[in-house]
Amino acid sequence: MENSYNVAVVGAATSAGAVVIELLGSRDFPVDNLYLLDDEELAGGRIEFNGSYQAVKDVAGFDFSQVQIALFVSGDVIAAKYVPKASKEGCVVIDSSSQFRMDSDVPLVVPEVNPAAIADYKTRNIIASPGSAAIAMLVALKPIYDAVGIERINISTYHAVSEMGQPGTEELATQTTSLLNMREPECHQFSKQIAFNVIPQVGEILENGHTIEELRLVGEGQKVFDDKSILINPTAVWVPVFFSHSASLHIETKTSLSASAARELLQQSEGISVVDDPSTLDYPTPVSSGAGKNSVLVGRIREGIGFGNSLNLWVVSDDTRKGSVLNCVQIAENLIKNYLGK
Repeated sequence: MENSYNVAVVGAATSAGAVVIELLGSRDFPVDNLYLLDDEELAGGRIEFNGSYQAVKDVAGFDFSQVQIALFVSGDVIAAKYVPKASKEGCVVIDSSSQFRMDSDVPLVVPEVNPAAIADYKTRNIIASPGSAAIAMLVALKPIYDAVGIERINISTYHAVSEMGQPGTEELATQTTSLLNMREPECHQFSKQIAFNVIPQVGEILENGHTIEELRLVGEGQKVFDDKSILINPTAVWVPVFFSHSASLHIETKTSLSASAARELLQQSEGISVVDDPSTLDYPTPVSSGAGKNSVLVGRIREGIGFGNSLNLWVVSDDTRKGSVLNCVQIAENLIKNYLGK
């Protein structure tokens, strides 16, 4: 990556934006000029990058023809309004929102899983990043999928409140404080009390009984694997955890794979950290292992009971880092190395 590039970060004033800016610096991303953008309400502040402070400007008036890459970590509303504008003005957009993920002419990419799909960005100048729970699932299962194939994935996800951004973490903190002080908690962001509780609904419940998040796991998983034959059966749950998602996976494989062989495959795979030693009670949890980490952590690897070819896994991943902005930065690095830098 000898060349340097003008880069825009849209959503720079959010918690996700802060992680993007940190990663661009810590990973020595080849930035020439960095433009920090957000909507009008959040613009105006100053953020440090590589030793100097830069102002966050209003995205509404920005000329995207100035940049080669735009990283959108701003959510669906801003993405819907400004991603098409940015892509038409000639830069390549990497978008973390759900707005364009299932568009047939927009590649949906996890670099450890389907990096070749990045080449399809040329159709619309847009590359989408999957949802955080889908990314963790896909990274964890890619080595097994390649080795023995996967027929079915039963997944229960345990979503940290950071998935909602600062409003989610503030509601958990506020409700916890209220309850510990014998006050009635107020619910604004979640449908029910989240403190000391679990809520089996992430996203709107649709007519078929599944939530939007659950159907996204199905569609995004099949699209990234490029395999609609995989049956994905999801349940998505909010849990009172500040940062880092967890998931329980039960998979049925096309041919047999022992737990020990699966463990070896995962240990050798990019982007995965195996934390799995029953003798020392070593397994990943959001607090002890996931938050702040860039890798997907896998533990509790064991063979299924009552199924011929099946495995159970426990997966933990920081929803803000690998589950969102790190995946976007990795896409940008691959884009530069294999396409823009050629």
